[in-house]
Amino acid sequence: MNTRFLALGLLAAGLAASAQAQNTTPLPVAAPRRAPAMPIRSAEIAEDRRVTFRLRAPKASEVTVNGQWANGKAAMTRGSNDVWAVTVGPVEPGVWEYSFNVDGVSMIDPANPATKPMREPRTSILHVTGATPMVWDFQDVAHGTVRQHTYRSKALGKLRELAVYTPPGYDKGSAKFPTLYLQHGSGDNQATWVAHGKAHWIFDNLIAQKKMVPMVVVMMDGHASTGFQNNTEAFEKDLMQDVMPFVESSYRVKPKATDRAIVGLSMGGGQSLTIGLNHTDTFAWVGGFSSAVPNKDAVSVALGDSAQTNKRLKLLWIACGKDDFLLQRNEDFIATLKEKGVRHEWLKTEGAHSWPVWRGYLADFAPRLFK
Repeated sequence: MNTRFLALGLLAAGLAASAQAQNTTPLPVAAPRRAPAMPIRSAEIAEDRRVTFRLRAPKASEVTVNGQWANGKAAMTRGSNDVWAVTVGPVEPGVWEYSFNVDGVSMIDPANPATKPMREPRTSILHVTGATPMVWDFQDVAHGTVRQHTYRSKALGKLRELAVYTPPGYDKGSAKFPTLYLQHGSGDNQATWVAHGKAHWIFDNLIAQKKMVPMVVVMMDGHASTGFQNNTEAFEKDLMQDVMPFVESSYRVKPKATDRAIVGLSMGGGQSLTIGLNHTDTFAWVGGFSSAVPNKDAVSVALGDSAQTNKRLKLLWIACGKDDFLLQRNEDFIATLKEKGVRHEWLKTEGAHSWPVWRGYLADFAPRLFK
């Protein structure tokens, strides 16, 4: 017998017995793992256009949904698994904003990936379609392309972003197109006209109906500075010194003033009117939707030489809703244009300061361009 191996074996057996004797306390049993909560659906649109909103909020004491449609505020009720819910409607066809209010705090719908692009996102998007498609609905027509660009603005010394829409067939051809510079309002960004305004579908549908000249559309970030005081001036520098050279070297666009238009809403309307009227040698088509209109001094050159302004401008188009808080400012601006003899088109419509109004304005304005 090999005593060396025997001794080792006895030692191993002894260690095992000792370990078994010492391990008399049972190991703790892990608590059963809780199954992850099932995803919830919100907003769920039924065939009759009734919409169910849901939000999981275990510690909430009061939850409401606040929508842009008629009678859009509704209290939600707590159900199983701490899911609050309410069914509203039927909701009229359209693209609407809504948010949840949880114990006094406004928030987006976390179960809905469609969020309005903003500097501080606060609202989700509800897109309700009807039996007859609207001009901002997706339709089975030829579609253009929206490209996103990040660029370094030399004029402002920082990185900036913009979006560019090219019409159907752009990538397969060699033709050059006119350009529309389309601006958003305060708090939004370069993505809002597409994600929430549905501008690309408006253009696709109007082109398919042969109501609109195919064009390249540039959508910039309108917040060029940290404050409002010098924002339009900074935006103008970025547009003229960086963006226009980039667009005209990267896209097949026509370089004449008669082939350029600029329009925007609210803050972007003020930017468009200021820049457009100060550069009638660059933009022959100018417009503003519910605009934060410029004062007389900001466009004094255009007002002071109405003959030159009228000669250069193909169209000056301004619109505002009857319930818009900027209506009086727009009416005062129109009175100034009349006094100075500057030709323009003025449209006062139903509605307030909201995207349902501005989508309609874009669908009205775009077919007037480059004809």
